[in-house]
Amino acid sequence: MAAKAGDNPDSLMTLATVFCLRNLRKTMCYQGFRNKLCLRSDIFLPSEICDKLVNTYMELVHTDSNFEPVESFFQLFSDPRTTRLTRVQLREDFVRDRDLEAIRKQDLIELHLTYCNNLSSRSLKTLTCFRETLVSLCLFGCNHIFYRNAGAPLACNEDTEDEEESPALETDFNFQGFNRLRLLNLGGLPEEVNAETLLKPLKSLTSLDLSNVQLLGTTFLTQWKDRLASLVLYNVDLSEELVNTMFELVNLRHLDISRESRRSSKFKMTRKTLTAIVQRLLNLVSLDISGHIMLDNCTVPHFEEAMGRPSIEPCKSSIYPFQELKRPLQFLGLYDTTLCNVTHIPAYKVTGSKNEDQVLNAIEAYTEFRPELAHRAINQLFDIARIQHCNQLLRALQLVIAALKCHKYDKSIQVTGSAALFYLTNTDYRSDQSVRLRREVIQVVLNGMEQYQEVTVQRNCCLTLCNFSIPEELEFQYSRVNQLLLKILEPARQDESIQRIAVHLCNALVCQVDNHHKEAVGKMGFVKTMLNLIQKKLQDRMCDQVMEFSWSALWNITDETPDNCQMFLNCRGMSLFLDCLQEFPDKQELHRNMLGLLGNVAEVKVLRPQLLTPQFITVFSNLLDSKADGIEVSYNACGVLSHIMFDGPEVWSMEEPRREIVMKKMWDAIQSWDVSSRRNINYRSFEPILRLLPQSISPVSQHWATWALYNLVSVYPSKYCPLLIKEGGVNLLEKVLELESSQPETKDMARKVMEQCENFKEDPMETNHAQEVNYGQRG
Repeated sequence: MAAKAGDNPDSLMTLATVFCLRNLRKTMCYQGFRNKLCLRSDIFLPSEICDKLVNTYMELVHTDSNFEPVESFFQLFSDPRTTRLTRVQLREDFVRDRDLEAIRKQDLIELHLTYCNNLSSRSLKTLTCFRETLVSLCLFGCNHIFYRNAGAPLACNEDTEDEEESPALETDFNFQGFNRLRLLNLGGLPEEVNAETLLKPLKSLTSLDLSNVQLLGTTFLTQWKDRLASLVLYNVDLSEELVNTMFELVNLRHLDISRESRRSSKFKMTRKTLTAIVQRLLNLVSLDISGHIMLDNCTVPHFEEAMGRPSIEPCKSSIYPFQELKRPLQFLGLYDTTLCNVTHIPAYKVTGSKNEDQVLNAIEAYTEFRPELAHRAINQLFDIARIQHCNQLLRALQLVIAALKCHKYDKSIQVTGSAALFYLTNTDYRSDQSVRLRREVIQVVLNGMEQYQEVTVQRNCCLTLCNFSIPEELEFQYSRVNQLLLKILEPARQDESIQRIAVHLCNALVCQVDNHHKEAVGKMGFVKTMLNLIQKKLQDRMCDQVMEFSWSALWNITDETPDNCQMFLNCRGMSLFLDCLQEFPDKQELHRNMLGLLGNVAEVKVLRPQLLTPQFITVFSNLLDSKADGIEVSYNACGVLSHIMFDGPEVWSMEEPRREIVMKKMWDAIQSWDVSSRRNINYRSFEPILRLLPQSISPVSQHWATWALYNLVSVYPSKYCPLLIKEGGVNLLEKVLELESSQPETKDMARKVMEQCENFKEDPMETNHAQEVNYGQRG
């Protein structure tokens, strides 16, 4: 059997790392003074393991809500004699000055800090501790690191006395002594910082990223003209001076002069400039000119283009300047340019919007540092998945998942990403996806729901969850998904579409799950939340899907769970039942759901006295005559009364209605039902029915139970004959035949049930192909 998309298992190293991080006290650490976490004295960890521990820790902090950060985690790596760190990647506001200070004695080779806005100039001083070993440094988006007293007061100013002191530019720092530094990313460097002065001490740079940096002059770049292999100037205003300086960097292999959009560009990319780039920078293998306006025609007229399939050969290029390339480029960024639409592009990987491949390349290239471009590309992928067909499903899903993980706090990415996931996980693509891949989707969807209460994100996430088999595929996150859905439903006035989807999901999640799941969800406030929704709908005098789904969810969550039944009664559930019955007398499905729920309540012996009032008994008795939803309402009303009757005449303390009259009505109702009726019900166990069989207290209850069994085993033999046999029902039916109190009609039906089971044993092939509808669980 071929492996499904995304089915590769985690490495043993990854599994062991995650396990250790989730169980630090049981594996590597002990509780020290003042509950401080300390590394065990017999632990010595090489850099391969330490790097993996730190980087995986950061990933878990950002993507797993069940993972609790450890206050002194980085302190575990403070001593290089027992732990060795060499390559560390930290991101977002979670990182504090004290975390870097904790590892200052390590001989770091790579340090990547991305969007770490809670770092202040204290961390610049810490950086100098790594100057003799650091080869690669990224400070992308760390806007506050060049300021004293910057960032969040509690985060960056742990040791400052005056938290109100205004931020001041750090003027004492430069890269003096960073002699081994080769790769530097200063993307987003504040305007007040002079890039030339800051970079001057660096003599050996081979890669420099100055994205979104305002350059006062550009000639300083020539100090690395013999070494610089990669230069990124994304969103840097191009000028004649900068372009001429660029041409002197003859050893460049990667040049990025792209922009966020054509609208923001003052510089016009001419054919002459593009030709000069190709002619002067002969070592280029990667070029990004996305977002530029082409001032004059750089493309070959359509009628002059080379014939045949799209080619990457430079001589056939549809873009004139690239015909002079000696070989195809490895990468060419043409996103948000007209050039991406031509036929022949001399590059192995192209970003653009012409087709799926270009769009996926754009998401891949721009996700980490350019979420504004990734957002637009994901939006285009959304259109491809929605209108056309996604041919690279695994890659598309993995890229969208990576973007959602990387930019958990970026609303635009969360909106477009969750929308794309909805279409990428629907029925058309489902058969190609592995369990692991679909679980990854669920994780990032729940992350989005957790982070954003905004309507669009919530709706997209809820709709995406509807593409999964519920509850099976969501069971590994069962508690979390229920908590998030209940949180959505908390506000009294919620967006109608989200409310409807969320209630539907809640209902599906408590259908056909173990009782301990139902009990846990009940303790989260599930019952009260559903009743609040019903109360609101009653006030609006509206019986819609939210109303019906809410009662259905209550029916499901009270099945064989006495605690949840008790909660229903405690939260004025019976009062709402009567109000709904009065307000919506003709809503058949609503009546069925409500009576199914009350059947569950009636199965709990200690709760039945609360149903034994003249008002409730009269209502149940009247509903025996209902023809709503076939026999379902009448059947469920009779079920409620059957359990009440089973407690005997001594508990019947009311004068009206009289017990004998109600029992007579029950007999008449059962006699009127068609035993071959198809059912909108799904029994997981017959136990509550079977307890009504071997008894003489209430013959009508016995008859209702026998009728129920006969209906189910005759209409759905392959499902219910094995269940009845397994739960010992045949033996109990034999006792019904032995009891003198059993009515002849009951005995006759009991024999038919036994015959049906016997016939099924001999011929287990079901001949009745009727399909039951699982609207809810057993009522």
